[in-house]
Amino acid sequence: IEFVKKAREMGITVPIIPGIKPIATKKHLKILPQIFKIDLPEDLINEVEHAKNNEAVKQIGIEWAIAQCKELLNFGVPVLHFYSMGKSDNIKKVAGALF
Repeated sequence: IEFVKKAREMGITVPIIPGIKPIATKKHLKILPQIFKIDLPEDLINEVEHAKNNEAVKQIGIEWAIAQCKELLNFGVPVLHFYSMGKSDNIKKVAGALF
């Protein structure tokens, strides 16, 4: 949301489409920041690090993605783009909770 506000203040008027990639494994804590040039929230990192297994990590990722998407939709984003990286079952659960 801050990114969009700053872009608009700079005069950028094209649609800005957020990309969502739910965390599905503990490896994603290292891989996703490298691939997408992002910082992950500390609370999310802590939850994932304390998860018992990757099934629990996947559920955490789904819940965080749903919350983030709801916030973005409430903000008025025109569309959401989901990165599945070859696995779509978690994306289906996120989209099912939203639409």
